[in-house]
Amino acid sequence: MKENLTDKRIALLLSGGVDSSVVLHELCSQGLHPDCFYIKIGPEEDEEWDCSSEEDMEMCTALARRYGVRLEVVDCHREYWDRVTRYTMDKVRAGLTPNPDVMCNRLIKFGAFDEKAGHDYDLIATGHYAQTEIIDGKKWLVTSPDPVKDQTDFLAQIEDWQLKKALFPIGHYMKEEVRSIAEREHLVNARRKDSQGICFLGKINYNDYIRRYLGENPGDVLELETEKLIGRHRGLWFHTIGQRHGLGFGGGPWFVVKKDIERNILYVSKGYEPQSAYKDVFRIHAFHYLTEEVPLREVTFKIRHTPEFHHAVLDSIGPGEYIVHSEKAIHGVAPGQFCVVYDSDHHRCFGSAEIYFD
Repeated sequence: MKENLTDKRIALLLSGGVDSSVVLHELCSQGLHPDCFYIKIGPEEDEEWDCSSEEDMEMCTALARRYGVRLEVVDCHREYWDRVTRYTMDKVRAGLTPNPDVMCNRLIKFGAFDEKAGHDYDLIATGHYAQTEIIDGKKWLVTSPDPVKDQTDFLAQIEDWQLKKALFPIGHYMKEEVRSIAEREHLVNARRKDSQGICFLGKINYNDYIRRYLGENPGDVLELETEKLIGRHRGLWFHTIGQRHGLGFGGGPWFVVKKDIERNILYVSKGYEPQSAYKDVFRIHAFHYLTEEVPLREVTFKIRHTPEFHHAVLDSIGPGEYIVHSEKAIHGVAPGQFCVVYDSDHHRCFGSAEIYFD
């Protein structure tokens, strides 16, 4: 069952990219006239690090003029720094692996924006590759048919009231279909490349960004099996569990397999895809249910943005806490990552929880 959009006030988050532009076309083709908003975000500095671009605004302005809709810029620059970037740095400082894009959806696109402008609207439309379904009168987040582009994992931390307002008009398309629509309709950005990486960084290197705010904290790098000194690191926050590239140590390949936060030691293991970098059992806590709390047992899940879903059995060990027994060992499981949980057919998304190690 789909939502009836008649007489709904719709706010569209227009980014200048092809996906949200096709959303605008789709809505207007249905006789709907959303108000469009360009969200300006970025970290602490207004100019040097700001990812808002003149090209984005030129695209948005041209599209709004073509379809005869209102366009407004909403400045969430300070909110992004206070909420998302601070979350990222706090997690990185603690040796965890955060996901800023997940929190951007919850705290900015459906959070700060709603506080500043979205509260006047019934629905907030975005270009995410995700869908919603009304099941027994309740709205659920469900996956896109495009396994590569599906973005339900980035939406699994939004609040239930935010999900109720969420609208994903292109979520039923494959990416190539969206491109085809843009080219058929001669949209100004039909052949514009998709954005990559974390939005607020723009072209800035992620490690340079972390170094700017957290500095360096050198420590030893030890081989996990032998405790042999392999070298020195400049800070645990520059490394992630499962990392192989960019370590700079001879005699490899080496993989990052463990961090000792208290002793500031980075553990690595030699060899190709060492078994120590895989896990089939791990814990998650503070489970965030999207629509309602449901029994979780035989499920599918993912821990990063990939097309693959993994089958698992969850054992409850307390309110919102589970032990994940994965059918197969997973590479690169790291504390701080979100484990996103779906039904056994990886169709309906139940929510997500943070991975933690004892």
